Amino acid sequence: MRSNVVLIGMPGSGKSTCGVVAAKMLLKNFFDTDLLIQNFEGISLQDIIDKKGIEYFEKAEENAVLSLNIQGTVIATGGSVIYSEKSMNHLKNLGKIIYLHLDYDNMCKRINNLSTRGVVIKQGETLKDMFEERLPLYEKWADVTIDCNNNTVEETAYLIKNAAEN
Repeated sequence: MRSNVVLIGMPGSGKSTCGVVAAKMLLKNFFDTDLLIQNFEGISLQDIIDKKGIEYFEKAEENAVLSLNIQGTVIATGGSVIYSEKSMNHLKNLGKIIYLHLDYDNMCKRINNLSTRGVVIKQGETLKDMFEERLPLYEKWADVTIDCNNNTVEETAYLIKNAAEN
């Protein structure tokens, strides 16, 4: 059942963008859990957060992830998936967890649509607070860590492919 490759990481790390390219290289399907959440809810991630709140969003994300029963797929997850122990245990059972690491400055450079992107940042917290809170959680769940700071999409996809095959 662990025929999947699960990508976790900060917003902007390339989970969706590099995941599609890696899936092609690995001859696997590609699946984005953010799109599944939007499909279930019928509205954008940002609208879920703005209109229904972060707690609701996190529960919707958990429900979407727990509904996954797929094989042979590269799965791009939302950056906040690591807040749910249930979700992460399910993903760990489905496949190899690859953490796409990005340092804070590079993350900030890559995220230019923070107000519409659907990033879970708790009230009163900064982007830096979110980064520091999530970092140890990504490290905790990762089977493999890939440094994505200075890579092109193709370079990261190739590293994902190598990590998935080893």
